[in-house]
Amino acid sequence: MFDNLTDSFKNAIGKIRFHDDEKALKKATSELKKSLLKSDVHHKVVKDLISYVELETKKNGVGKDNFLKALQDKLTDILTIEGAAKGFTFASKPPTVVLMIGLQGSGKTTTTGKLAYFLKEQKKKKVLVIAADLQRLAAVEQLKQITAGIEVELVADESASPVEIVKRGLEKAEKELYDVVLIDTAGRLAIDDELMDELAEVKKIANPDELFYVADAMTGQDAVRTAQTFKEKIGITGVVLSKFDGDGKGGVALGLTQQVGVPLRFIGNGEKMPDLEQFIADRIVGRLMGAGDVESLAERAAAAIDPKEAKKMTQKIKKGQFNFNDFLAQMEQMKKLGSMKSIMGMIPGMGNMAKQIGDMDLENSSEIKQIKALVSSMTPKERENPDLLNNMRKRRLAAGAGLDPMHVNRVLKQFKNAAKMAKKMSTKGGMKQMQEMMAQVQGGGGMPNIPR
Repeated sequence: MFDNLTDSFKNAIGKIRFHDDEKALKKATSELKKSLLKSDVHHKVVKDLISYVELETKKNGVGKDNFLKALQDKLTDILTIEGAAKGFTFASKPPTVVLMIGLQGSGKTTTTGKLAYFLKEQKKKKVLVIAADLQRLAAVEQLKQITAGIEVELVADESASPVEIVKRGLEKAEKELYDVVLIDTAGRLAIDDELMDELAEVKKIANPDELFYVADAMTGQDAVRTAQTFKEKIGITGVVLSKFDGDGKGGVALGLTQQVGVPLRFIGNGEKMPDLEQFIADRIVGRLMGAGDVESLAERAAAAIDPKEAKKMTQKIKKGQFNFNDFLAQMEQMKKLGSMKSIMGMIPGMGNMAKQIGDMDLENSSEIKQIKALVSSMTPKERENPDLLNNMRKRRLAAGAGLDPMHVNRVLKQFKNAAKMAKKMSTKGGMKQMQEMMAQVQGGGGMPNIPR
């Protein structure tokens, strides 16, 4: 998610090889400054960061640990507003009402769906979405498809006015005891009086607990400027950066909080509904430093995976009994965790692997589709016991899945190898061996340990 920025910090840290080498410190901060400016971090934020890191590192003694500590502390400070909410904060009395605002094309409607999915799956809340964007013809239809897919209730009526539909939705939320109401509002290609008047009217009726401004990360510093304008004219309590996976630079996330004076609350990091991440400063700093974000990964996993099923699966893996039914069940669980790149980025030391994986789509890759077709051609007994698959059965499977027999043999061999590896990893010391192997694949170690 922060590939460019992480590389910049990693390169700067690598320049400091000796203690009390002020020349190396100067070179490290000079290169870091250039990299951050190139990554679209605002020049005032860069100046503040570099000044602090140089001063603190010299004060405590030039060395990797002190440089890293100063960098970590300042980044946390830059990304934090004292007393401001982090991630999603619920109102003391439900429902929590959130107004989703932003320019047309910023990804507001999709982000509304992602936030609804996050609240339903991770926070286990009853969510209602209100379609109050009646300016864009496809907005209501888009929300209908999204909410149907994630099984969240929608209030929509293209013949009503935005104010009427919001009133109706809020009445339903009160009556049916919803925990959260998300209101998707109109956007335009540019900020104008008509847009602001409509938003002000909807805001007055909705009396929201939160106003989330959705900004397109790919617009860089323009996202900051428009957020500032919305804050002045309507008021915002948080920013959600959409399309962050398409922003090769990523620097806008680093300065936005300080520049706008409101916290960055979420980041959209992929096209799928699970690809929305809470922006919590200390966790993000860990990711920037290449140390991953185990807490966020654990939260996702806890929400997606049934503990009883996980225990049963662990026992089967330990006994080497992993079969094709288990494989399909695991694929369904993985879909809930989000993109593979996002998951790998949360695992300490796996940042480089995340870059290599890129936008790998577990659900729609040709290999996965072929395996699913193969499994669909099996009988229930064959799925439970792959050892039953003799040559005659394999020929039948090949015909059913539209594959040649050699391909079927290759897939079955890969499956057996994967089951063996899973069994090995479940043994004592297995995970450590796996991490060592991955480190070798990546060509050497990750970032130094972050002082805690």
